[in-house]
Amino acid sequence: MCTSISFLTKDHYFGRTLDMECSYDEKVIITPRNYSVDFRLSKESKKGHAIIGIGTVVDNYPLYYDATNEKGLSIAGLNFPITAKYYNSVNDKNNIGVFELIPWILRNCSSVDEARDLLTETNVVKMDFNEKFKSAELHWMISDRDYSIVLECVQEGMKIYYNPVHILTNNPEFPMQVFNLNNYMGLTREEPETRFAEGFYLNKYSRGMGAIGLPGDSSSMSRFVRASFTRLNSVCGETENESISQFFHILDTVSQTNGCVRVNGTFDKTIYSSCCNTDKGIYYYKTYNNSQLSAIHLNHENLDKNELIIYNLINEQQIKFHN
Repeated sequence: MCTSISFLTKDHYFGRTLDMECSYDEKVIITPRNYSVDFRLSKESKKGHAIIGIGTVVDNYPLYYDATNEKGLSIAGLNFPITAKYYNSVNDKNNIGVFELIPWILRNCSSVDEARDLLTETNVVKMDFNEKFKSAELHWMISDRDYSIVLECVQEGMKIYYNPVHILTNNPEFPMQVFNLNNYMGLTREEPETRFAEGFYLNKYSRGMGAIGLPGDSSSMSRFVRASFTRLNSVCGETENESISQFFHILDTVSQTNGCVRVNGTFDKTIYSSCCNTDKGIYYYKTYNNSQLSAIHLNHENLDKNELIIYNLINEQQIKFHN
């Protein structure tokens, strides 16, 4: 139950909602250039581009949910249950575990084109991180300021799709999500015209009636349509404040309210929403319990360190009193 968005004004912005029924003690994690990230089926530890994002740290390993590197390349992993299939190890490719994929791409690549090239040499293998953290069923959106692609590992093999709407949610497979947009071609942000019957006229009694039929439920296909319509029709200025405000407004159209989707006796909710200015390296976030934006600047850190830099999420409501 997650949604990821790539958005361009003067700068490029990338982020997502994380919608789950439980938290795994998420933190903002910065992986500096000289921190060794081990890839278990590779013979060497990898150093490379610095990374910032949100995830969980286990045994000093950054398990990123979404992240951006210092070159402006971004990735988010979204739930893709049942459909996701991973593969056995092979000799002629880089064998990378699901939990290793985000650092594998972001440590080594500077653009979507480079990521696509590296993925053709990559085999995503089914491998658990440990007994507690099993291999997650995911697909990924990878973006820079020019392109977005979607990576899906399915029964037929690895698929890479160009993403024209710069949106990703969950099931079904990405081509079906895009095809489903055809069912909504009549939606418009403009005032609607009467097409009910020739010579029969109806009254427009409210603003926004051109978008009647835009789905409002929490399913992944409906969120894909709603986020695509909102993003593609979005009008935004080019300042930082205008851009991040608009980005979070788009995410808010698909955020999940605690209590509306029951999962195994508990409820889905938007644990956090994120937005990274990938050009400046500023990572913004808010949580379900704290709607005030918090920000961490990648380039204000020593990126040549050899240890992780970790910030706890501010998860208590921050309120500015005026009197």
